Amino acid sequence: MHFFQRGKFMNHALLISLAACLLVGNSFAQERIYRCGNEYTNTVPSAQTKGCKLMEGGNVTVVQGTRPHAAQQKPAAAAPQAASAPGQRVDAADQKSRDSDARQILELELKKAQARQEELLREYNNGEPEKQGSEARNYQKYLDRVAELKASLARNESDMAGIRRELGRLGVPAAAPGAK
Repeated sequence: MHFFQRGKFMNHALLISLAACLLVGNSFAQERIYRCGNEYTNTVPSAQTKGCKLMEGGNVTVVQGTRPHAAQQKPAAAAPQAASAPGQRVDAADQKSRDSDARQILELELKKAQARQEELLREYNNGEPEKQGSEARNYQKYLDRVAELKASLARNESDMAGIRRELGRLGVPAAAPGAK
């Protein structure tokens, strides 16, 4: 029996020393991190020359994004490639065409959102929608669905307001909220 007690002591001692090693190793792994605008670095000379600020607090995780493949993008139809380069001006006719396309897309999205709003209003029925299936026995389910419908109405109204703002930026007169 003395042997087993000694074995437990050795196991506990081993676990405690292992945990201590992990904690010490983890503290050495943490370095000072500097933020330079949208970039992060842990090299002090580089951070000092760029005027970076030392990050305080928790860990910093930086995930490199991926760029879409060029093959997946649609090539512009008969548009000169130099005009689409950053910093280059776009031909007035091309810009007018793009604005027209954007306007058509926004107007279509507004019509869809208005149709969705009408559907939601009809289903919401002034806060008293028809009960469905098990909602007759479970009133909380009914209340949850009513709250969800109300949130959907508010979210859809917000979407329509955003589309109207975008149309206003394109110079299209914004329709009244109730108008079609």
